[in-house]
Parts: sequence; C-alpha cells; structure tokens
Amino acid sequence: MTVGVEEEFLLVDPATRRPVARAADVLARVRDLPPGAQAHRELSGAQVEFASGVCNDLGELRDQLVAGRRALADAARAEGLWLVASGSPPLADPRPVLSAGERFERVGAVYRAQVDGYQCCGCHVHVGVPEPETAVHVVNHLRRWLPTLLALGGNSPFDRDRDTGYASWRMMDQARFPGSGVPPFCRTAAEHAARVARLVDSGALVDASQTFWLARPSPRYPTVEVRVADTAATVDHSVLQAGLTRALVDTARTAGAAPELDDQVLAAAVWSAARYGLTGPGVDPLTARQVPAVELVESLLEHVSDALGDDREPIHALVRDVLDRGTGAQRQLSAGSPEAAVDLLACAPTGTGSPRA
Repeated sequence: MTVGVEEEFLLVDPATRRPVARAADVLARVRDLPPGAQAHRELSGAQVEFASGVCNDLGELRDQLVAGRRALADAARAEGLWLVASGSPPLADPRPVLSAGERFERVGAVYRAQVDGYQCCGCHVHVGVPEPETAVHVVNHLRRWLPTLLALGGNSPFDRDRDTGYASWRMMDQARFPGSGVPPFCRTAAEHAARVARLVDSGALVDASQTFWLARPSPRYPTVEVRVADTAATVDHSVLQAGLTRALVDTARTAGAAPELDDQVLAAAVWSAARYGLTGPGVDPLTARQVPAVELVESLLEHVSDALGDDREPIHALVRDVLDRGTGAQRQLSAGSPEAAVDLLACAPTGTGSPRA
C-alpha cells in the first residue's frame, strides 16, 4: 500500500519569532526536492507546504520528509527566515495576509473573519485506496481511531502569545469551520458525494474539494486522506502518523461493516484529545467512557498489529519515544515559553531538516 505525507509549516522572522508573509519568496528558492515531491503555497502567506512523492515503505517516506524539510529550511534561511514545525503560531503575526490567487480570495470572501490570521498547520497522510467504495468503507472504520491519532499528534499548545491549555489548539481553531470534525458515516460512495454536494449547495463550502472532515476519500488522488494531526514536531512523528494510518487503512479494507458510532461521542473524543493529548483522559468512542489516553494508544496498536508487519518494531519504538519524551505539545510546553517553543521547532537547514526537538 502506497503512502505519502503533506506537511505544512510556518515562516518565521528569527528576530521577532513571529510569522511573516514571505511564502512566494521562499518557494522561488526551493531546490533539490525528492522525486515526485512538490512545494506549495497555503492559505496564509506565512505558510508553505511540502508534499512527498508516492512512497512504497516508511523508510522511503522518511528520506523524502527529511529532504523536503531540508530544502524548505534552506530556502527560508536564504530569505533570512526560519521554517517552523508547529500546528499554530506560538506568537501572533501582526499583519496576517492571505495568499494571492482566485481560490484563496474566494475562501476569504466566504469565511471572512474566520480566516483572518488563520495559520494552522497540519500533517496530512495519504494511503493508496483507488476504489471509491472501498475508500468510503475505510473512512467509516477510521472514525473510531481519529481522536487517538490526534492525541499522538498534538503540537500546538501555544497560540498568539498564550498557553491555551490545549495539546492541539489547531483543532479548536479548525472546529469553527462548517462540517469540521469526524466525517459522517456513509454507506456508499454516492452517499458521501451527495453529502459533500449538499454542503457546497448550501454555501458552507467553496467547492467539493474543501471539506473540513478529518478523514475523507481524497478528491484529487486515489487515496484515503487523514488530516487529523498537527504538523509534526519531528520527522519521526510524521512517520509515526503515516505508519499507523497505513496500518489502520490496511486493517479496515478487509474488515466487515464499521460500527455506527455516536457522532456526539466522537466529537467529545476529538475535543478530549485536543485538550489533553496523551497527558490526561481520552474518550473511547465504543464505550462512550473516559479512559487514560495511553490505553487508547495501546488499543490502537493491538488493533493494527497484523497490518504493521515488518513495520511493527519501528512503529512501537516511535510510540515509546513519544510516550517517553513527549508529543510535540509536551515538548513545546517544556521549552517554557512561546519564544522558546519557536526556537525549539525551527527546522535546521543543510542537516536532517528536523527541529531541535
């Protein structure tokens, strides 16, 4: 099963530690991307995205992610900037600017103040599932596990100069958009397409490619796209999200019908994961009860054990590392301040491309 990752990053002025809208300048300097990989603009002029090529295993993916971060960090440093791997800006951008372009302008016109200063960065994992009915079936199964992936992938405790008290403030920011959160249960690909069309027809979405659900059949590629985690603090955290997501997709492909879980319980589970990460309670969507978040991680690993195959030991090692050394959110908080968090998460150029975290 093929896998790819899209990572969004902030461009930060080293003097102020605040985002600056210089994406076009940085992207013009990007060189030496891996085969099939691309670098893009995002909604904010202070964001850039690296999209890996299609990879066949986690080793190949890791090499691409390292090379991508290195290329973007080098380009940013050439413009006197830092590339920062955080789910939201620890320090506020004094003059947020939307990227130029017709579609970005349409998004700004529809959502107005919702996108003023919106600079959230996510880690999107794509797993190859070329058949639409199978993709919808897989997404139904993923609903149960999306909060646990978020608990592992929270990396935005600071937002605009303050400690929010959340492991993923990005998720709270994103929740303001219509149709956000866990995707609805759909029995067929036609039902899924009809639900998206209704949101477009009602004016809640700019177009059919703009759903805010945390997992979906990709509207552009023959993949299932999972976009629940914040941009990862390190390349290893990205690889962990990719490995677990691919194993979940593989497990779901041949499973029977997914349970139709309560949408409100799922929303509570997402909120709890965003609030506490791995340091407090989670919500088990099956039982609708609070349990320690780390128990949900253990359940996920057991659920995908067979599908992990040769990746079992590397993935277990990456999970142990997160449990021992902390998620991105825990590492940011350990830094002691928003300024120190920016310093910690600035990707090093010409090296591994990973932050000092």
